[in-house]
This record gives sequence, C-alpha cells and structure tokens, in this order.
Amino acid sequence: MTDQGREPKVPFGVAEVTGPSMYPTLKHGDQLLVHYGAEVRPGDVAVLRHPLQQDLLIVKRLVERREDGWWVLGDNPGAEGDSRVFGTVPHELLLGRVRGRYRPPAPDQRSVRGVAAWAFSAVRPVLSDRSVSRRLRAR
Repeated sequence: MTDQGREPKVPFGVAEVTGPSMYPTLKHGDQLLVHYGAEVRPGDVAVLRHPLQQDLLIVKRLVERREDGWWVLGDNPGAEGDSRVFGTVPHELLLGRVRGRYRPPAPDQRSVRGVAAWAFSAVRPVLSDRSVSRRLRAR
C-alpha cells in the first residue's frame, strides 16, 4: 500500500492498495479514502503501519482489540501478511479507518456496457464486517 503525501493535520487522505490480501473487498490498484485518527471498532477496515517494518503501510480488517494491540486479518484467507504471521499491531501504529474506495477503470472497459458497469461500481463505501469476530474463532 502506498500513501500519497498525507499531512499530519489533514483528517482525510488517499492510499493505494497493493497486493491481494483484502480481496474481494479491495483489489490491487484500488484508491482508498482514509479517515486518519477516526474512531475504530472490530470489523472496520483500517490503515496501519506494519509492526515489523514501520515504513510500510498495510490495510487490514480489525478483528479484535487486545491489551497489546489489534489482531488484524486480510479478507483473503489464502493470502499471508496479517496477525497470523506478525501477531498484534500496537495501538499507536493504527493510522485511520478506510471510509471508501475508488476502483479505476480497467484498460479493457471500452464498450458502453463496460463503462456503465464500471461507473456503477467504481466508488463504494468500505463497510464494517461485524461477523469478523466469529470468523476469528472459526480459524
């Protein structure tokens, strides 16, 4: 994930998704509207600093708040790179909540039907998943 010039006093910013860990909710190349400093709850999708490489930003779903930080998972169970690998993410590394996503058009979407389908689905809110704690117990 890349962050495009966030200033500390600006409450909203844009970040870009890289990789498959949040598929199908987010796809590689999606642009995210991030609300920095927003209150978060389990089930929210958030932007965090990676606990082992803090210059790297990650986007994950917040599963459970623990004493030592957040347990986070990607929505793609086949992808690695979440708390199953690096444990909890300390509270101070949570940057903000993802409010929405913009999916740029694919190069092959040139037909009227393709453009219409893209326009209908290009901008969407990123919603919380309240069932996420049940999924954690099932793993």
